[in-house]
Amino acid sequence: MIAMIKRQAVKFLLVGIMNTAFGYGLFALFIYLGLYYPLAVLFSTILGVLFNFKTIGKLVFGSSDNGLIFRFILVYIITYLLNIYFLWLFKKFGFENMYINGFVLLIPLAAVSFLLNKFFVFRR
Repeated sequence: MIAMIKRQAVKFLLVGIMNTAFGYGLFALFIYLGLYYPLAVLFSTILGVLFNFKTIGKLVFGSSDNGLIFRFILVYIITYLLNIYFLWLFKKFGFENMYINGFVLLIPLAAVSFLLNKFFVFRR
């Protein structure tokens, strides 16, 4: 069981690099275009969900079950709200650079996402 979780976590990280590049690239683009950070996160999240659902489901958890999309979306709503909260908190404490703030949040939000996907979305 632990070996399987470790294997999935490694796959999740590798697939996550690709997904993160896609999602963070969109976030940075939207910030560059002048969108307010909650909208930048929202739009990059919405576009990333469809891409990530297939890559995470198939490549990490071996699932092609499209019926899990609603649970997957719920995970993204949770991570979106956490992301917005912590970006707001960083800003409140004087950390104004949204590029750095978004980057700092990548690892902790990835951990939350893995756990929710493993035990809520793609559980067996």
